[in-house]
Amino acid sequence: MEAKTKDLWVFIETDSEGKPKNVGLELLNPGRELATAQGGKLVGVVIGVNTEIAAKAAGNFGADSVICVEGDEYKNYTTDAYKEALVHLIEKYGPTAVLIGATNVGRDLGPGIAARLRTGLTADCTGLSIDEETGNVKWTRPAFGGNLMAEIMCPDTRPQCGTVRPGVFKKPEETGKEAEIIKEDFHVPAENIRMKLIDVIKEVGETVDLEGAEIIVSGGRGVGGPEGFDVIKQLADALGGVVGSSRACVDAGWIAHSHQVGQTGKTVAPKIYIACGISGAIQHVAGMSGSDCIIAINKDPDASIFGIADYGVVGDLFQVIPAFVEEIKKAKA
Repeated sequence: MEAKTKDLWVFIETDSEGKPKNVGLELLNPGRELATAQGGKLVGVVIGVNTEIAAKAAGNFGADSVICVEGDEYKNYTTDAYKEALVHLIEKYGPTAVLIGATNVGRDLGPGIAARLRTGLTADCTGLSIDEETGNVKWTRPAFGGNLMAEIMCPDTRPQCGTVRPGVFKKPEETGKEAEIIKEDFHVPAENIRMKLIDVIKEVGETVDLEGAEIIVSGGRGVGGPEGFDVIKQLADALGGVVGSSRACVDAGWIAHSHQVGQTGKTVAPKIYIACGISGAIQHVAGMSGSDCIIAINKDPDASIFGIADYGVVGDLFQVIPAFVEEIKKAKA
């Protein structure tokens, strides 16, 4: 389809109560830069219930306007209802590009709308920019197992669509402004919604908020085994942070997948990321290179992780970390 505007849209995903999830607010940050570069407005899109909550948040974080679709059929995500609503909005307003978080919802919704609109979609992006020559969005994502980064453009069809990993971008500064709210009355008949939610069962187990953490202490092969994470946890607890891990440790069964940082785990951007016994493979770096400050502890002075670290300690993590913890305790005392 043809774009009717130069506006860039960000899908603001919400929970069943209407509260916005972080990833949509994070995408308003690169969304602002892309919209400005294309000469259009930054528009948030909210589908759900109690949409004024997310609409207000989107305005506070920089959206110029917010389009809301509200109805009981949108309380819980279903492919049919959300796809029909978003396709309707896109066909009516004609944005030039749409950003969607690469969550479970976004990874289902993005391909669905792209197929319906017969346009392209770049999945699981970790970088966004504008190609100066063409004005197209340049989508950057890992390829070939994370061994290289591919730059992809969608030159011939609109809208340009992509899903972007949570945690890649930081939320913009709060503006305190209120965005223009556009309410669209669009409903999907119950008989057109093939998925029926029977029950919601909350997972019982350890909850790890890697994406929201300001301090992450991660362990790699160098911890030697599951017991090696005891010292990692001691440092994380002393700093008020959370424990992360490389894929190798998860694959070995040393720690749960919920702790994994990297291409096949979580993408994070904390204020401080401490990599302990992690070599620095590109698949891991892809998930944490956006951290404000990276500290590496590794006994191999030639480890790749030192190439991206702001500070490095060459030494045995089982000697270095206890010394760190002791100094932190002294400072707190």
